[in-house]
Amino acid sequence: MIIAIIQARMGSTRLPGKVLKIAAGKPILAHQILRVKKAKTLDLVVIATTITPADDSIIRLSKKYGVSFFRGSGDDVLDRYYQAAKKFGADTIVRLTGDCPLLDPGLIDKAVRFFKKGHFDYAANGLPPTLPDGMDVEVFTFRSLEAAWKKARLASDREHVTSYIWKNPKKFRIGRISEKNNLSHLRLTVDEPSDLRLVRKIFNRLYKKNKYFSLDDILGLLEENPRLLRINSAIVRNEGYSKSIKEDKKKR
Repeated sequence: MIIAIIQARMGSTRLPGKVLKIAAGKPILAHQILRVKKAKTLDLVVIATTITPADDSIIRLSKKYGVSFFRGSGDDVLDRYYQAAKKFGADTIVRLTGDCPLLDPGLIDKAVRFFKKGHFDYAANGLPPTLPDGMDVEVFTFRSLEAAWKKARLASDREHVTSYIWKNPKKFRIGRISEKNNLSHLRLTVDEPSDLRLVRKIFNRLYKKNKYFSLDDILGLLEENPRLLRINSAIVRNEGYSKSIKEDKKKR
């Protein structure tokens, strides 16, 4: 069974409650759920949130939009993923984060097919990234997830789920998905207030014409309106992971 697990919580430090911020009349997590459901290669979509009472609202949203859910650790996200995947009987896991409301479902299908064709343990379109931030897709086997769950010790590996896997290419067969045109400088995720402003403007321009507009539609809009890119251009990609690495070093 191929299961997409979307991690989501209300306790974001840079933009608290970001997954329930509104764009085009819906919470951004709702937009993401609806878009992910359009992927043809998935058998199930699961929201993985925490046991924190503040995340009750995420459970209510999950029920409203007809997706399964799991509640687990707030800090040990690797354990949360493992327990969720185990509960729902996943053979293959597609890891997504709940702050990517513009994610193109076609990229999920592309990643899953690439993963299956290559018989990989893990495949991703972000090693290194060539797509905009917010279009990240990781696909991996339950066996690989279980190995990471058993062996990962660093706090950064427990928080970021798959880093133990892709840092150990001798233990796991790694697949890397790259695009010819490098668009990794673009931000289409929601991690800061300026990200949310851009995402709202994109939804305002495209959503009425087509609720499930594609990445190509977004790129066309940005090409016609280059000023939009200035809204969040100052933010560094993967800042959260870099911060975790620094914390690891402090504890050594």
